[in-house]
Amino acid sequence: MILFENVSKEYEKGKPVVSNINLEIEDGEFFVIIGPSGSGKTTTLKMINRLIPLTSGFIRINEKPISDYNLQELRWNIGYVLQQIALFPNMTVEENIMIVPEMKKWSKEDIQNRVTELLDNVGLDPETYRNRKPSELSGGEQQRIGVIRALAANPDIILMDEPFSALDPISKRNLQNDVAKLQKKLNKTVVFVTHDIQEALALGDRICLMNKGKIEQIGTPSEIQKNPKNDFVRKFLQTGISDFKNTPTIQQILTTGKMEIVEAVEEIGPYLTTEDTVDTLVVALAKEEFVIIKEKEGNRIGKITKQQLLNYLAQEIHVEKERVVL
Repeated sequence: MILFENVSKEYEKGKPVVSNINLEIEDGEFFVIIGPSGSGKTTTLKMINRLIPLTSGFIRINEKPISDYNLQELRWNIGYVLQQIALFPNMTVEENIMIVPEMKKWSKEDIQNRVTELLDNVGLDPETYRNRKPSELSGGEQQRIGVIRALAANPDIILMDEPFSALDPISKRNLQNDVAKLQKKLNKTVVFVTHDIQEALALGDRICLMNKGKIEQIGTPSEIQKNPKNDFVRKFLQTGISDFKNTPTIQQILTTGKMEIVEAVEEIGPYLTTEDTVDTLVVALAKEEFVIIKEKEGNRIGKITKQQLLNYLAQEIHVEKERVVL
């Protein structure tokens, strides 16, 4: 467990960027910290592995203050994934992944087996990718390597600082899905910073919404959506939930033929109505392979799969690029 007790951080005396926060992050939890620019979310993240020293209060990991840990020991047990990826360009994929296991003096055989296991876990063929250089990879593939490099030495905690914000929407959603599955499979504690409420709702077991260095609300995605604590939370949900301008409803994209629907479904699963927006569909399909679609009256009309959504998003990206060129 990660415990914050009255934690504050000041870069300039009397001007806290994080002010007296208290929170608990449970073992095995996917905990998302979100907020506008300048809210203190990245500072909060970086204090966990002592990249930024706290000014007052305590942060404890497994009841032990982080100041009592040997710094190397602490960081070896905390994987860190950056937005910038930061793979070493002169090293192969395998060499990038094996940095910390080598420092911890793992055997060569154990390291090679770990590289194979992790590449398999993110859908990259080990024999194809282990000897490639970062320059030979797409942005999404590089970020996958960044994620599994953080997992290489089997740390208990993973910190992720807006790791997908530089990716295109399709790569971003694929990686969100991969990371969610990997976290559940490996039972790691993930602390994930984002400014994207849609991403937070899709990934988080709980969400911590920050503003001006303070915590506005902590809760599950459902709790925050159904019971926003104050006007700030309510407005943040309203303004931050969309990746698209003038987001259409499911009915609109079905009517225009931009997305097909699979009819006569018998499966039991999550459902939306035709009046729900594409944003809501994106959030639902981040964790599910398909969503059943019903009319407003409740009549089931079919299902939409994750692949159909990705095809739709690809079309929208293509159209937007053509507009930019014109």
